[in-house]
Amino acid sequence: MSKILVVDDEVKACKLLKRFLELKGYEVIVSNDGEDAIEKAKKEKPDAILLDIRMPGMEGTEVLKRIREFDKDVGIIMVTAVKEEATGKGALEAGADEYITKPIDFNYLETTILVDLVMRNK
Repeated sequence: MSKILVVDDEVKACKLLKRFLELKGYEVIVSNDGEDAIEKAKKEKPDAILLDIRMPGMEGTEVLKRIREFDKDVGIIMVTAVKEEATGKGALEAGADEYITKPIDFNYLETTILVDLVMRNK
């Protein structure tokens, strides 16, 4: 079973993503802030991370950079608001594997995760 870390400061968004991903057969870990996400990424060693870009405290792009310092292989999919698409593209340049926009299209999300996991042979 693949393990996914969901990082978003919006608790309801995390609950929704967790429920959806668990129904699809994934083990899901949730984090609501950057520092906690980094610690969970180190401890839990997820196969993929869904990481919100806009969070209070530490921005998602900073979390991305810090995770890449110790794990270059984990699939990281950034999540951004539709109007921030340029920010999502900047996250790709910073080391993300993909980005998706809110509101999340769950079919696209599932496909993106599956492609990422297959490409990483997980």
